[in-house]
Amino acid sequence: MQEIKMNNCEISKRWEWERIQARLFKVSVKQLALTQYQQGGGFFINQAKNISITFLSAMAVVHGQITIGAMLAIQYIIGQLNAPIEQFIQFIQSTQDALISLERLNEIHGMKDEAPPLLPGENGNGRELTAGISYLPEDHGIALTNMSFKYPGAGNEPVLKDIDLHIPEGKMTAIVGISGSGKTTLLKMLMKFYTPIRGEIRVGEHRLDYINNKLWRSKCGSVMQDSYIFSDSIAHNIAVSDEVPDMKTLIRAAKVANILEFIESLPLGFNTKIGAEGTGISQGQRQRIIIARAVYKNPEYIFFDEATNALDAKNETIIMENLESFFKNKTVVVAAHRLSTVKNADQIIVLDKGRIIERGTHQELTKLKGEYFELVRDQLELGS
Repeated sequence: MQEIKMNNCEISKRWEWERIQARLFKVSVKQLALTQYQQGGGFFINQAKNISITFLSAMAVVHGQITIGAMLAIQYIIGQLNAPIEQFIQFIQSTQDALISLERLNEIHGMKDEAPPLLPGENGNGRELTAGISYLPEDHGIALTNMSFKYPGAGNEPVLKDIDLHIPEGKMTAIVGISGSGKTTLLKMLMKFYTPIRGEIRVGEHRLDYINNKLWRSKCGSVMQDSYIFSDSIAHNIAVSDEVPDMKTLIRAAKVANILEFIESLPLGFNTKIGAEGTGISQGQRQRIIIARAVYKNPEYIFFDEATNALDAKNETIIMENLESFFKNKTVVVAAHRLSTVKNADQIIVLDKGRIIERGTHQELTKLKGEYFELVRDQLELGS
């Protein structure tokens, strides 16, 4: 409602709603008409049957073929058939509704399960993995080789094209670029939400496809632009996977995310309920809760996508200082527009239109005076 009022579009939104209601009304009228046709048709068949059999039995009595008692018996039997025929018509209507519901359910059940593909076997035929590899290799580095991806749909251009990238274990890799360059898509592919259309992603010597999804995601923590806040207590929003959160870990995570002071100022503390999608808290507080969620999990791999874009400069500085110690010995991939959050990364990758155009450290890339230099200059970070 705030957006509607701010953009003065009450009238257009009202008419949009009324057009939807008009279409729904037309559908309801058609449904009602169809119901009347079916009921009327069933009633017509029923009565036509009664009249026809009554006429034929009466003619048989007139011609002496049956007695009046036999005719009354026939009428009784016909009367007993009326109710089943009406029930059969109602059953047809219920069947139509059920088929529509089943069609919608089949759209979900027809989708492929998240499962690894065939792993090449010794005989070349391959064997199916039902759960995937249940351990991580010794080398925890991630390698992307000639990887491309595009979203399903006719005519869609690839979002990522021929990506060759090595993300070293225990180091911080930053991905920068203008909006729409493919940063978020790349992070979601590393978390196994999408699979490449060409090329591969490997963790050590294993393909990411073959690693058990549950195992991989248990090792990953993320702060995404579209991360969700549940309608639950703050404690359960931070410790999402734990039915009974560990208070020591909870407090540590809140400290790292610089939100412990705010939580302790609330009457119910960690037990304070917040609404769906973070109703009742600010955007910055919402983002800090999501950061605390990633810290609480204490993962080996961390994926941040614009993790501090809703924070003020002071909170951002404090949180980034806290995260520096948390990031030690962890494999971190950060996508950001704010270059102040990525300039200390071990390597910086510059994406443009789905391709890697530059890579190196902050100092190397600023000396290169290419696309990264332009991004730095636009944000007045070159002198810092």
